[in-house]
Amino acid sequence: MKPEKPVFSNTWLAIVLAAGSLSGCSNERRIEAAAPETVINVQLFVAQKTTVPDWLEAVGTVRAAQTSQLSSQIMGSIVAIQAREGERVESGQVLVLIDDAQLRAAVEQATAAELAAQKDVSAAESGFALAQTTLERYQQLYEKKSVSPQEFDEIKARAQAAEARRDMARAALAQANAALTQARTTLEYSRIRAPFASVVTERKADPGTLASPGMPILTLEDTRNYRLDVAVDESNVHLVHLGQSATVNIDSLGSKESTGKVVQIVPTADPGSRSFLVKIELPKVADLHSGLFGRAKFARGERSALLIPRAAVVERGQLQGVYVLDAEEIAGMHYVTLGRTAGQQVEVLSGLEGGEKVVAAPGNRELGGKRINARP
Repeated sequence: MKPEKPVFSNTWLAIVLAAGSLSGCSNERRIEAAAPETVINVQLFVAQKTTVPDWLEAVGTVRAAQTSQLSSQIMGSIVAIQAREGERVESGQVLVLIDDAQLRAAVEQATAAELAAQKDVSAAESGFALAQTTLERYQQLYEKKSVSPQEFDEIKARAQAAEARRDMARAALAQANAALTQARTTLEYSRIRAPFASVVTERKADPGTLASPGMPILTLEDTRNYRLDVAVDESNVHLVHLGQSATVNIDSLGSKESTGKVVQIVPTADPGSRSFLVKIELPKVADLHSGLFGRAKFARGERSALLIPRAAVVERGQLQGVYVLDAEEIAGMHYVTLGRTAGQQVEVLSGLEGGEKVVAAPGNRELGGKRINARP
């Protein structure tokens, strides 16, 4: 008797064939789904290195070319401050009044002393003139033997004493004149004046404050001329020279550059930063103020750099990148490190080697993983 064949063999074969057929369909769908999307009419460029000017850049602060901090030369109570912050003042204008009651009394006393000294000089000169006339008369009599030597010597001694009194009176008058001059000068110290035409930028005291020598009261700035003070590292200071032109940019005034001139290089380096202070005279530009941040660039030759259009850069949070095409024209994000900006171009410090095809202006489009059809 023959053994029976399994009844499920044909059924199993049908299931296997059906599964194979389904698997083939699934692979076809997977291949179709993996096909990259094509983006057409995209502008590309080839990243290439080029020669650009090489600059030494230094940062610093805008300062007024002339600044003065006013303080009192005497001790006294401040009676009035006749200028406000932001007010323009003229040279010689009285800005601060110090209590001058005692100083005026000292001037009056010195004036009276000078007047007394003048009268003493007049009396002494009259006495000396009389003594000199008497001496001359006795000189003639002595020559004629009409007076004794003793009488002549007495008259001569009186004349010498009168001359000494006159000289002492003149010295006292000179001393009184000096005292009066000093008193008047001290009185003038109670009037603090602007040393030059300027603008009041800071007020550090109020009426009623006891002023003392060296205590700042007002700060003045000559707003007609400004300079940019920058720090240049000791290894690069040899590239900067007096009279040299420098390209200057004040960040708060926008991207417009101007040209300044080096007017001073402080010969001593800062021991903390190992840098030298370089002062650059700025051209007359509107809206300049002390304290603004600025940059100065000094030419030092040429160098090789890889520049790309600023529009090619895509921002990803704190990262920056560009779309680069591979051999199959598929775009992929390459993150880059950027350097200086030159007009509409920016320098790539790392992330590109040169020779790559880069999307010129991706905008807000997501091009990663897509095939790029370049614009003809």
